[in-house]
Amino acid sequence: MKKKVHFKRFDPALPVPAYKTKGAAAFDCHARETVLIEPGKVGLIPLNVAVKPPKNHWVLLAARSSFYKLGLVAVNGIGVGDEDFCGDGDEYRFVAMNYTAAPVTIARGDRIAQMVIVPYAKAHLHEVKKMKEKNRGAFGTTGK
Repeated sequence: MKKKVHFKRFDPALPVPAYKTKGAAAFDCHARETVLIEPGKVGLIPLNVAVKPPKNHWVLLAARSSFYKLGLVAVNGIGVGDEDFCGDGDEYRFVAMNYTAAPVTIARGDRIAQMVIVPYAKAHLHEVKKMKEKNRGAFGTTGK
């Protein structure tokens, strides 16, 4: 089911975010300006959009699958855009680290990140002194 999502482009000369295939779960976002990221450094790439997800939805911001080919990695893995991060100046930005020995340039208009609009349910957090379930141990306890 399609939900209406309001968005604003900060530079209307750049393309509208778009789903590139019929089965795409995420729509692509473009770099609003050219960004140079030096080796071992972190850069902030403006994505030219503010997004207002529907009520009880959030924005999952992730690297496009080809992003690693640039020599960059998303610093925080994925980004979480809360439902109320939707003001007129709330432009999404993508935080990337250059893991190569050479500078990496992201050109204005490059498709860098993708967004998925995801429903959520708020939990009622209830603190307890002891958990009732059996311990499973550390990470990787289910094997390879």
